[in-house]
Amino acid sequence: MRTTERNPLTPAARRVLAVASELFYTRGINTVGMELVAEEAGVTKKTIYDRFGSKQRLVVAYLRGRDERWNDFLTSRVEAHEDPVARILATFDALGEWMDRENERGCAMVNAYAELSDPEHPGRTVAEEQKVRLRELYRDLSAETGATDPGVLGDTLAMLHEGAVVGRNVTGIADAAATARNAAGALLRAHGVEG
Repeated sequence: MRTTERNPLTPAARRVLAVASELFYTRGINTVGMELVAEEAGVTKKTIYDRFGSKQRLVVAYLRGRDERWNDFLTSRVEAHEDPVARILATFDALGEWMDRENERGCAMVNAYAELSDPEHPGRTVAEEQKVRLRELYRDLSAETGATDPGVLGDTLAMLHEGAVVGRNVTGIADAAATARNAAGALLRAHGVEG
C-alpha cells in the first residue's frame, strides 16, 4: 500500500510534502497542480503518485502535518501552566505567536475548507476535526476553572479565538490575538472565574 499513513516517508516524499505544503498554503490548493509540485520538488509526477497516490491524499498529508504542528505548539503552551485561567489565556498568547510566524494567509484549515467545495473531500474532514478539537479544548479548559456553564464559556472562548484569526488576516488587526486575550480575561471574570 502506498499511503503515507502506514509507511514512513522517503526523503523524496518528505521533499514533495514540504514543497506541496508551502505551495498549497501560499498559492491555494486548487491553483497548484501536480506538475508544479513535481518541478519544485525536483521529482517526477510519477514519484508523487507512487508516494501519495493522488493529489487528494497529498492535500490530506499537508493538512494533517500542519494540524499536528499547530496542535503540538498549542499543547506545549497550555501545558506550561497549571492555573486553569493561565492555561486559557496561554491559548491566545500561542495564537498570537503562531500567527506572527505561520499564518500570513490565515488559517490553513479555514482556507482549505473554503477551497475544497466537494463535501466528501477528506481534507474537509481534517479541517473539521481541528475545529472540533479546538472547541473541545476550550470546553475542557473552561471546566477546569469551575465555571458554572463550561460549555457556553468554552464555546465563547472558541469564537474569540476564531474571531482573532479572521480579525488579523482579513481586516489586518495586528494585535487581534491580544485583543481576544483581553476579552477572554473579561469573559472569565464575568463568569466568576479569577486567575
